[in-house]
Amino acid sequence: MIQLKSAEQILLMRRAGLVVAEGLEAMTAAVRAGVTTAEIDAVGREVLARRGATSNFLGYGAEYGTPFPAVACISVNEELVHGIPGPRVLADGDVVSIDFGAVVEGWHGDAARTVVVGQAAQEDLDLIDVVRDAFWAGTRRMRAGGKVSDISKAIEQAIRAHGRYGVLRDFTGHGIGDAMHMAPDVPNYHVRGRSPVIEPGTVLAIEPMVTRGTHRTLDLDDGWTVVSRDGSRGAHWENTVALTERGLWVLTEPDGGQSLLGDLFGPLGD
Repeated sequence: MIQLKSAEQILLMRRAGLVVAEGLEAMTAAVRAGVTTAEIDAVGREVLARRGATSNFLGYGAEYGTPFPAVACISVNEELVHGIPGPRVLADGDVVSIDFGAVVEGWHGDAARTVVVGQAAQEDLDLIDVVRDAFWAGTRRMRAGGKVSDISKAIEQAIRAHGRYGVLRDFTGHGIGDAMHMAPDVPNYHVRGRSPVIEPGTVLAIEPMVTRGTHRTLDLDDGWTVVSRDGSRGAHWENTVALTERGLWVLTEPDGGQSLLGDLFGPLGD
């Protein structure tokens, strides 16, 4: 079952989303050669504290015995998702994905961005363009009466249109609300068969994850970090997106997505 949110609940999620947007802006601005991933995580912690929000990442997974120890997942190069911040020093040309979340009055926001340190190789810039474009292609297919599979299909088609890229299959987008991970799963590739119907009040974390090589992954011994099996670099782009009675509202974008959604943009407030 998809949890349908009231207008008041979506407004609270927008508040959480704006904290996420501010944190990601600050953390991506801090990405440079010589900085450690732990120092970038500290920037996110400061934003949460200043805005009176809490982290939905810190301590996540404690019930399974390996709580996540940071407020952001910071994944570098072949690390695709769930990278643990620590002493790793960033170098020129590194591809850095930052996944960050916040909770305000019990309601969650979640988003991710990928950037390059310093001088970027063109193939890495192309990879980021592909994953960002795929996010927006999928988001534009989130509409009343449509299906979650419409989003998945649009994401995959957008990626395939750019050439041969690996689309992660073991990790998906998800519903989000008064918990960070909720039904439904939102795969980044088309899955045939029955799929949940989208209604106003649906809020999804849509998050394409793409590599320059294989989609196959390996888990590192730290219990969290996921890397590409062939060592290829990856990129990750995510936003929390609400379908309101008026249209689409990207809760973790400062402008709500207006600049890229056009007539599909339908916020409930400023």
